[in-house]
Amino acid sequence: MPRSYFLQFVFLILISSTSAFGGALEECQEFTTYGVPGQAGDLLCRKGFLLSHDAQKKTPVWVVERLTRERLQAKLKRSDNFRPDLDLPKGQRAELSDYRGSGYDRGHMAPAADMAWNEQAMSESFYLSNMVPQAGQGMNRGIWSELEGKVRRWVEQRGELFIYSGPIYAKGSLKTIGNNHVAVPSALYKVILDPVRHEALALIMPNQALESEDMPKYLVPVREVERQTGLDFFATLPKDEQDRIEMPAATALWQ
Repeated sequence: MPRSYFLQFVFLILISSTSAFGGALEECQEFTTYGVPGQAGDLLCRKGFLLSHDAQKKTPVWVVERLTRERLQAKLKRSDNFRPDLDLPKGQRAELSDYRGSGYDRGHMAPAADMAWNEQAMSESFYLSNMVPQAGQGMNRGIWSELEGKVRRWVEQRGELFIYSGPIYAKGSLKTIGNNHVAVPSALYKVILDPVRHEALALIMPNQALESEDMPKYLVPVREVERQTGLDFFATLPKDEQDRIEMPAATALWQ
């Protein structure tokens, strides 16, 4: 059995048991309260997030954070320490050279600004395993950044949120960048769960320059993200509760 699949198998056994996590996975328990969205890929446990990495596309499948009001109180300086993730073998990971001159930003899925509460969390957010090739002006440096800021404001108001982010790929041949053929997503999703009110927001945005004032146009049901990605969010909730929060699209962004 390949090492990555063995680790994934062990991880899934651990999260399904009543015992606490052991070893290096112990600190990831907080991110799996509502299950993991999918079982494909290589699981990477980080201080501030958990992700599943696609070795073929060299991008995450999904990234989950748990952000709290308390964590937002700390304001560490952004590190900008972009680097390949050495927990992944060469040929199965993105390298800095893949992005150089590509015309795409190294787009964080778990944002650096969400990690300002801990130096290790901040540093690990700059692993390329946490990034996708993202359109820059008007997307990564526009509407997507503004959405990330809104999420932090919602955390301030609500106290705690679970945030799931990742890429969506068009069917057919993939556009790639670099010698490692890092896949360029056609769209990006973000699914946000309020664990107290059991309310959710989901957005799918094309990976291109967009107008920030159009953000509400990209609201979709959580089920639409599941349909386009094959993922399953909030799997630990009862089925009727999943239906209640996943089937309708929010009529407006949270205030």
